[in-house]
Amino acid sequence: MKILVAPLNWGLGHASRCIPLVQRFMEEGHEVILGGDGDSLILLRKHFPKLRYVYLAPLNLRYSRGKSQVFAISKSIPALIRWSFRDHVMLEAILREESIDRVVSDNRFGLYSPRTECIYMTHQLHILLPKGWHWAEKMASRVHARIYAHFNKVWVPDFPGDGKSIPPRDTLAGELSHPSFRIKHLQCPIEYIGPLSRFERPVQSVPQSADTQEKEYGIVSVLSGPEPQRSMLEAEIKQRFSGQEQKVLIVQGLMSRPMVRIKQRNITIIPHLNDAELQKALLNADRIIARSGYSTIMDLHALGILGKAELIPTPGQPEQEYLATWLNAHA
Repeated sequence: MKILVAPLNWGLGHASRCIPLVQRFMEEGHEVILGGDGDSLILLRKHFPKLRYVYLAPLNLRYSRGKSQVFAISKSIPALIRWSFRDHVMLEAILREESIDRVVSDNRFGLYSPRTECIYMTHQLHILLPKGWHWAEKMASRVHARIYAHFNKVWVPDFPGDGKSIPPRDTLAGELSHPSFRIKHLQCPIEYIGPLSRFERPVQSVPQSADTQEKEYGIVSVLSGPEPQRSMLEAEIKQRFSGQEQKVLIVQGLMSRPMVRIKQRNITIIPHLNDAELQKALLNADRIIARSGYSTIMDLHALGILGKAELIPTPGQPEQEYLATWLNAHA
């Protein structure tokens, strides 16, 4: 089977959770083609340098510097529609050139076609909106359902739940992945495939040594997400911990930057780490600081270290605010 895997380029989370899927497909003997744009495609290409890849429509959206993103997202809607249409046109062009048996789209709305099986992956069946806009959440979820109704099925990277409560207490995404309401006539089949993490499978081992740099960092901050909020959190962490005794490692989540370590007194800054280095740094840290993005949460859960994480929601992003609250309540 020939499979195209294409994540949304919105931070690195969508790409990182596609890594175990690609690994699984390859182990099953399938031919995998990577698709996407920006840093998310760079991340996949670094993990799978021998795989073919195709460029898809770029998405270049920015958040505002304020605590509300309502205006920024509203202003971006026309661009999102154009981007989705371009993605759809580019996929159809690819399918005219070669036969692809399955397309796995992680939140790329336009990657559907009647020519092949198309799977849409998301953890947000319930779309949360900012304070004052909760009345429109069912409508937003209905619009989302109209989008994924174009696909053959939906994969949700979360536990299916025990069926005893809604949302189930034993899930990572809570109401996001298990909404209390259903839009039945618009939904395609939904499958809960379990959490996805690049750390769930063995990575190349790193020799344990008391004097390695990774072992020295008491605080590790892993950054991601859209600008300027990513850079703002980086600046906040620098200011917060500068000059203290504890050593701090900031992983910027910038895949396109050269691998250059910058030392500012007790703080070390690096654009990115490979999986083995990042896993070791996270496991050895006394404290982890990160956005409460769902892919980050799945990684920390896979390593069993959610309890030592300080999860900071992106301002104005209700999904991350909810996830931080949900996990604190069900830790």
